[in-house]
Amino acid sequence: MTEVWILCAAYLIDRVVGDPRSLPHPVIIMGWWITRLERVIRSLVIEESHLKLAGVLFPLVIVGGSYAVVWLLLWVATFIHPVLAWILGAWLISTTIATKGLADAGMEIARHLVAGDMEAARRSLSMVVGRDTERLDEPEVCRGAVETVAENIVDAIVSPLIYAAIGGAPLAMAYRAANTLDSMVGYKNEKYLNLGWASARFDDVLNYIPARLTALLLVAASWLQRLDGKQCWAMIRRDAHLHPSPNSGLPEAGVAGALGVQLGGLNYYQGVASNRAKMGDAKRPLQASDIVATIRLMYLVSLLCLLVSVMISILL
Repeated sequence: MTEVWILCAAYLIDRVVGDPRSLPHPVIIMGWWITRLERVIRSLVIEESHLKLAGVLFPLVIVGGSYAVVWLLLWVATFIHPVLAWILGAWLISTTIATKGLADAGMEIARHLVAGDMEAARRSLSMVVGRDTERLDEPEVCRGAVETVAENIVDAIVSPLIYAAIGGAPLAMAYRAANTLDSMVGYKNEKYLNLGWASARFDDVLNYIPARLTALLLVAASWLQRLDGKQCWAMIRRDAHLHPSPNSGLPEAGVAGALGVQLGGLNYYQGVASNRAKMGDAKRPLQASDIVATIRLMYLVSLLCLLVSVMISILL
C-alpha cells in the first residue's frame, strides 16, 4: 500500500502545486544531457548513413540513465530514512505529470479570448505549440489550445501514471526521458530523420497502450460529464487513424467527438503550410468555452486514470 500512497501523493502534488519554477525540473536536466549527447554523436559520426545506428544511443543513454539515477537516489534516500524515500519518490513522480501545467496554459488562453485580447491569446498559444500563431483568428486559437490539451492527456498524464504504477518513480522518469527525447530529436526532418528515428519510435511504442486506455477513459469521462460519449467513441473509430501519430489521434478525435467540433486542418510552421487531417464534424465554430470543456475532460480522465493506476499498483 505504500506505493499506492506515493502514487496518490504524486498526483495531488501535481494537481495543487504543479511545477514551481523555484525548483529544478528533471526535464531541464534531461534536455541538457540530450543536447550534449547530440553534440558528441555528431562530432564522432561523419557519415549521415551511420547516424541511424548512432541514434539508438539516445534511448539507451538518456532513458536508461534516467532510470538508473532515480533508482540510485531512492536507494540512498531509503538508507537515510524510509520517509525521505517516500517523499522523494512522490515528488519525482509528480514532475513527470503535467495536469496543472496543461490546465493553467489552456485557461490562460481562454481568459485572454474572453477578455477580447487576441494578441495575448496568440502569444500564450505560441508558448505551447510549434505552429505559427501571429495571424490566427479566435476559432483557430481555440483549435490550437484544444488540440494541445487533448494530445497531451496521453504523454503528460496517462502514460506517466501508468508507468509509475508499474515501476514507481524510476520507470515514470524513464518514460518522461523518452518523451523528452521525442520532443527534442524525434522529428522527421532533414536534421533528425536518421538521428532521431529510434527516439521517435520508442516514444510511439511506450505510448501505444496508454493512448488506447486514454480513448476508453475519454468515452467514460464524456458520459459522466453529460457530453456526447457516443460521438466521442464514433470519432475515435472513424478519425483517429488519420493523424500522423499512431497515438495522438485517439485523444484528439475523442475530444472532437465529445464536444461536437472539428479539429485538425491547415497549420503553418515557420511559414511552411502543413495540412493535418480533420477529425470530428464541424457542427459549430470553436470557442473559448471549448478550451475550458477540454480541460474539465482532462481533469476527469486524470482522476479515472489515477484509479486505474492504483488498481494496477495493488495487483502488482
